[in-house]
Amino acid sequence: MSSGSNSVAAWRALLVAHNRALTAIETDLRAAGTIPLTWYDVLLELNAVNDGLRMQELGERVVLSRTRVSRLVDELEAEGLVRRSPDPADGRARYAVITASGIGALKETAPLYLAKIEEHFTRHLTTTEQRAIVSGLSKVVAAHDGPPRQGQ
Repeated sequence: MSSGSNSVAAWRALLVAHNRALTAIETDLRAAGTIPLTWYDVLLELNAVNDGLRMQELGERVVLSRTRVSRLVDELEAEGLVRRSPDPADGRARYAVITASGIGALKETAPLYLAKIEEHFTRHLTTTEQRAIVSGLSKVVAAHDGPPRQGQ
């Protein structure tokens, strides 16, 4: 295979594997009656910080559009899992902050979520393959987290 076809094959494998594993995990979480995977991911990110995140920051972390993040935060807020807090430095901006109920929902769902990652992703890969994925994809992330390239 040429390097060009290897590139396309790697890209396609990443996309298809992501889609298949994510769909299976979402289906299993739904069947178990837990919070949706998108809620879990938002709560996980909010739980990782002390004072919450602005909608744009949250969107970047969970890889969703600002509009979609805003709708998700509306849903989470309606369920009492998140609250909005004003940004003291910018009165127009708001932070999403996880509540005690949100932490509870996250902790309740975590064991099943981790088990489903193992079932639908990790068990299909050797430890060496897992390390290679982390190493390779971390380089891609780092390349896009750095300073903008010329022409951008």
